[in-house]
Amino acid sequence: MLIGEYIHTIDEKNRISLPVKFRKELGKKIIITPGLDQCLFIFTAGEWKKVSKRLSDTDADLSFLKADKRNFNRFMFGRAVEVEVDTIGRILIPDFLKERIKLTDKAAIIGVEDRVEIWNDKTWLQYREVVEKQADQLAEKL
Repeated sequence: MLIGEYIHTIDEKNRISLPVKFRKELGKKIIITPGLDQCLFIFTAGEWKKVSKRLSDTDADLSFLKADKRNFNRFMFGRAVEVEVDTIGRILIPDFLKERIKLTDKAAIIGVEDRVEIWNDKTWLQYREVVEKQADQLAEKL
C-alpha cells in the first residue's frame, strides 16, 4: 500500500527522487499520467493494466462509442508515459507533464493506496488545508 506525504526537490534535469518506501512497491517501470485535481498520477505497470481495463470496459466493449469515455480516455492515455526508475530511485518527469501542474523546484509526493500523486508543493498545501477542514463532512458523505 502506498501511503504518506513527502516533499522532494526537482533537480535541473527534471528528475525527482521517489521516497524510499515507494520504490519497492512501484518497481523499475512506472506510468505517469495527468491526474485530477491538478496533480499527476503514478501507477505501477500492473495497476495501470487494471485502470486501463476499467476505463475501456463496457458491456459491448465499444468504449469509443461514448463521447465522455472517449474524451476521458484521451486525457488519461494520450499524455501517459512509461518511465524507468533509475538505480538511485529517481524518475524523469517530462516537460509537458511538469508544465501541466506548474512544477518548479519542489514537489509533494503523496501515496494514495494504489497510486502515487505528484503535486506542485504549494498547490498541495492549499488543497490539503481545504480538505482537512472538510474531513468530517466528507467522511459523513461516504
